[in-house]
Amino acid sequence: MLDDALLDDPAALERADTGGALLALAGAGARVRNALRRAEESGLGRLRPDGRPRTVLVAGQGSALTAADVLAALGGVTCPVLPLGPAAAAPEEGASTHTGPAGLLDLGWHLPGWVGSLDLVVAVSADGAEPGLCSLVEQAYIRGCSAAVVAPAGSPLAEAAIQARALPLLHSAAAEGPDGERERDREGARGEAAGELPAEDPAALWSLLPPLLALAGRIGVAAVDERSLQAAADRLDEVAVRCRPDAAAYLNPGKSLAGRLSGVLPLLWGDGPLTAAAARRFASLLADRAGQPALTGVLPQVLTGHRGLFSARLGGGTGTDDFFRDRVDEPDPLRLHVLLLRRVAEPVPAEEPGIEGPGPSAAGGAEGGSAPTREDRDAAALHRAVARAQRLAEDHGVVLSELAVAQDDPVGAFAELVGTADFAAVYLGLATGS
Repeated sequence: MLDDALLDDPAALERADTGGALLALAGAGARVRNALRRAEESGLGRLRPDGRPRTVLVAGQGSALTAADVLAALGGVTCPVLPLGPAAAAPEEGASTHTGPAGLLDLGWHLPGWVGSLDLVVAVSADGAEPGLCSLVEQAYIRGCSAAVVAPAGSPLAEAAIQARALPLLHSAAAEGPDGERERDREGARGEAAGELPAEDPAALWSLLPPLLALAGRIGVAAVDERSLQAAADRLDEVAVRCRPDAAAYLNPGKSLAGRLSGVLPLLWGDGPLTAAAARRFASLLADRAGQPALTGVLPQVLTGHRGLFSARLGGGTGTDDFFRDRVDEPDPLRLHVLLLRRVAEPVPAEEPGIEGPGPSAAGGAEGGSAPTREDRDAAALHRAVARAQRLAEDHGVVLSELAVAQDDPVGAFAELVGTADFAAVYLGLATGS
């Protein structure tokens, strides 16, 4: 059950947040700037590419795969981007000397058979301790691939990059809290002792994504430059101010969204590849920080993929709980809540900043009677898909709200969406005792 009183008590929130997650999220903008500075110091500005690679393969786990999702959404048309997640694999010979978490020994990454000298392999890691990623960099070197590594300085993965002649894009390790202990160390010590994977710093994404996007912009894979990334850091600073712990819940979009998603099954729907990546990130953090499952999808195909959930009468009829229900004999019903993650052309007026919009933005049309462009037709199709989603929710008594941003720059839009969603997931976890 959500503890509303805790959300309105900054001192209680600070006591409950023993892992320093809120502090880590508040520093997300600073992490972006620091990561860009470290990437420049690593020699990214001196890179002179001969041309675009045939395919970019981004290997990692957790936030690294979210970064790969974002790159695929931004540059998938120009150059295919293939995220490579880990598979269960036996430890390599000599891995017994590995001093990191035991669970990392069973993670392996393997290059597809067609990968060769025309392709770029990027290994991305928050702490650089995965032996499987070190092995992957060696595989790339043997295949003749171009390779780059995003990892903390001095980590095993950074050392492997030097040995395999890969481009090392170094970043700072997890931020330290007031007591000098790293977020991952505090949250993951128990799991590491049991041989499980360690808990990830909730703001690790903002150390990994900037160097990856900066590299992609440098080699022509995505239309991203330093100005765009610096602007994204500014957006994250603004989100941190709006979502700060001492902001009242009705003015704090993170707390408000946490309250809306308490006790429901969230259906997180994106209106395109970039917002779908944000939805998957939100679902991951809801599971990790609040212990709450969520389903994700992208319009319009999600209207078919999730249709059975509406037919199963999970909506709750009116979208609200029955005040007169016997809460002893009748268990809480499982209710759906659709959250549309959207990029809109104009600012969305809302009762709560950044959360609830009045409906889909008007589809773009041709001006002056000229024939509509492809962008106009795509916008009109998306407008119809959003309208169908709203009708589906209304017909089944399911609450539908929006997390919408008005940002022309896609990187800034992603930063604002994920920044708000990250705070919501952490607030929900703290208020429910997860």
